[in-house]
Amino acid sequence: MATLYVTEPGARIEKEYKRILVTKEDKVLMSVPLSRISEVVLVGWAGATTPAMLSLLDSNAGLSLVTRSGKLRGRLVPAEARNLPLRRKQYACAADPHFCLEISRAIVTGKLKNSRTMLRRMLRASRARADEEMQSGGSRALARLNQSLDQVPSAASLAELRGLEGIAGKVYFSVLRRALRPEFAFPTRTRRPPKDPANALLSLAYSLLTNAMFTACEIAGLDPYEGFFHADKYGRPALALDLVEEFRSIIADSIVLSLINNRRVRERDFEAGRGNGIYLTKKGMRAFLYQYTRRLLTRVHHPLAGRSLSYQKVFEVQARQLRKAIESGRPEYGPIIIR
Repeated sequence: MATLYVTEPGARIEKEYKRILVTKEDKVLMSVPLSRISEVVLVGWAGATTPAMLSLLDSNAGLSLVTRSGKLRGRLVPAEARNLPLRRKQYACAADPHFCLEISRAIVTGKLKNSRTMLRRMLRASRARADEEMQSGGSRALARLNQSLDQVPSAASLAELRGLEGIAGKVYFSVLRRALRPEFAFPTRTRRPPKDPANALLSLAYSLLTNAMFTACEIAGLDPYEGFFHADKYGRPALALDLVEEFRSIIADSIVLSLINNRRVRERDFEAGRGNGIYLTKKGMRAFLYQYTRRLLTRVHHPLAGRSLSYQKVFEVQARQLRKAIESGRPEYGPIIIR
């Protein structure tokens, strides 16, 4: 099953027998069997009828409302009894410094190893372009990232781990910026709102990825707001963000690189919006969501499952793996590493 994204302003979803219709001004834009939908995401000013919402609830499919920049506004999920014993164990583990440190160590290791994989791919692409400046800067960044990775096993605190992750992130982004086509170059990471097209794409990719991981946490019965690596902050889904880390580069950054460097989006696919931010046009959003959905349906070998799974299913497997660690009280978590 897949996620249905509705991006057309003024469109709404309706129910017709066992199908979900996307309509606008009494015209049917799309018709999808309900059995093929795992979640519906309404982007911007799209809406839904009550029968459509009830049919999604009956089929255990979620409904999310996000802004054009990907910020989650709210979610509609089936009413069900929470697994209180599991939640109590999760909160107890989050209060255990040793448990938090060891889980966070695995999270940072997964993030840095996958960032290294993406960095190597960017360097291979630069060799094909004979970009000597990129080669030189990328080699230095790779060495610094490896240095941070070597220090992760001996990090004595969450603060030290966060410092290593932050340093590695800066050198990784220095290469990512240079790997983009020149017209999409950006000096620094900007958010809320993004100030340039590349940041607009990155923010949207990270937001939708976090939303997907939020769903995976709920499926596993976990509280998406109580995490181990990210600091507690009101309204922040810390656990979802924890699990996102190992996927940022191999999914979100990979999508952005492909969209820009393969010219699937161009400068004309962006426009100024509220707060002097830069956002995708309708055409640009369609191109982005096509690539994003395609990436989430890509199958990769998962060592625990012993078979290939879509990334969307991998999210759920990783959340369930973390649930197992919480239930056992043993901080054992294996991030998925892409070669």
